[in-house]
Amino acid sequence: MPISRVLGQLSNAVLYLAGIGLVVMTGIVAYQVFMRFVINASPAWTEAGSIMLMTWFIFLGAAVGVRENFHMGFDVLLYVLPPSAKPWLRAISDLCVFGFAFGMVFFGGELVIRYWSTRIPVLGLPTAFTYFPIVISGVLMCLFSLERLLMRAAGEPVDDVPTDPTITEA
Repeated sequence: MPISRVLGQLSNAVLYLAGIGLVVMTGIVAYQVFMRFVINASPAWTEAGSIMLMTWFIFLGAAVGVRENFHMGFDVLLYVLPPSAKPWLRAISDLCVFGFAFGMVFFGGELVIRYWSTRIPVLGLPTAFTYFPIVISGVLMCLFSLERLLMRAAGEPVDDVPTDPTITEA
């Protein structure tokens, strides 16, 4: 499906952004440690900035985890019930993820609206920036779980597809 290819590219881009955020946060923390213990003058913005970056890359990584099906699951029923029940259980799981992600968008959006007028003093950014990752991650999770539901409904092999493209099934 062409849309699946686009969502795959989006997922890769989001994963790279999360990785860049991790590297930048590590640099900020290293800078803070250097400034505190060597120069004896720790900048005020480094802690708030690194925490905000951490929030972003955690939520973005969680969204990618939904698309790649890397999240933990409760799979006991999959082993007990007949194989024909597996797609139904996976679909129920995807519906639950969609519902939770929709809640993230809705309630996270309320937080963004509520705190848009306040500022994070040391960063000068609206406090809403703290809540944007919840909304963006929720939107991505909705897209990725909806993709899985639609692919499963179209008969595409969604469950237990090897994540490594070099692996082929015999």
